[in-house]
Amino acid sequence: MKKKVILTFDSKLSQNPEGKHVRDGLSTVLLTDNNLWLSCDERTTIERLTLQPDGSFAAHYSFNLEDFLSLPGGKGSGIDIEGIGMANHYLWIMGSHSLKRSKPKRHQSIAKQVKRLARVKNDPNRYLLARIPILQDKESGEYMLHRFAQNPDNPMHTLCAAQVRGNSHSSMLTEILEQDEHLAAFMDISGKDNGFDVEGLAIFGDRIFIGLRGPVLRGWAVVLEVEAKEDKKGILHLEKLENGRLYKKHFLNLRGKGIRELRFFNEDLYILAGPTMDLDGVIAIYRWRNAVGQQEQLLHNNELERLCEIPHGTGKNSGKDKAEGLAILDEKHVLVVFDSPVKARKVGEGAVKADVLQLRHM
Repeated sequence: MKKKVILTFDSKLSQNPEGKHVRDGLSTVLLTDNNLWLSCDERTTIERLTLQPDGSFAAHYSFNLEDFLSLPGGKGSGIDIEGIGMANHYLWIMGSHSLKRSKPKRHQSIAKQVKRLARVKNDPNRYLLARIPILQDKESGEYMLHRFAQNPDNPMHTLCAAQVRGNSHSSMLTEILEQDEHLAAFMDISGKDNGFDVEGLAIFGDRIFIGLRGPVLRGWAVVLEVEAKEDKKGILHLEKLENGRLYKKHFLNLRGKGIRELRFFNEDLYILAGPTMDLDGVIAIYRWRNAVGQQEQLLHNNELERLCEIPHGTGKNSGKDKAEGLAILDEKHVLVVFDSPVKARKVGEGAVKADVLQLRHM
């Protein structure tokens, strides 16, 4: 069972410097009461929409993350935001942490196209893992971001924006993983080539769950679990976990699919999974029951619940309508947004249709 929900963006807030519209590159989505939070993969902003009486989302408001954080690449470099999550009055934001391979351009000579295909580079802002205070305005009911804010649960404590230590070419996370027995070999490979590529973020209390689109290891996808604490200078550092390391690794047999989004509902982790490479393939939603408080897990395919499959563009629409973002509405319903939407999904000059799906629970 599927229905459409219209998301309307303000045309004045929706174009990136290259002229790409927000609705054409949605990469993640999160619901907080009546607010829907979204990001586009080539911007430095987070977009907020508000639920309307007719069930659509509109009243577009855009937050520039440069107003809250120190981005090493400034405005000239997109963050490639691939994960947002919320807990303890903080909105967490994560970049892809991936390298990218240049695309050949058809209008160029073959020699130039081949040269571009050999070029692998990084965008400095992609190595972002940060949190920003988020509080609900009592009068309007809208959630707002703040650089600093009083903690409503503890008036003596100030909430503050902070980010994990990093620079223009790495972060504390990537530096640690360069020594990892499973992931080290993939850290210098571009994301679209099954290299290291973050595409999911979910927060449970102090624990941060990071879903990897790649690498996929012989059909097994990876979820990293970390915890970050702030030092006296306002910088976040990864903390040692109960296994004595700064992270845990969970392996999920998604039959070759990588992770595209993570969302918690209670202690169950919902997983949007799809192709890790730049190709068409099955996109499906799974549920990992009781994912919180576990030792490092290795879950075979029959230990995960496959809740539904999501259609994707095929034929003349190959490479389009790729499910990228997942928001939990309730235990049985989710909202899905799409990257590269097909023409039929677009409405007017600035709106796009998202899907509300009913899940098949076991």
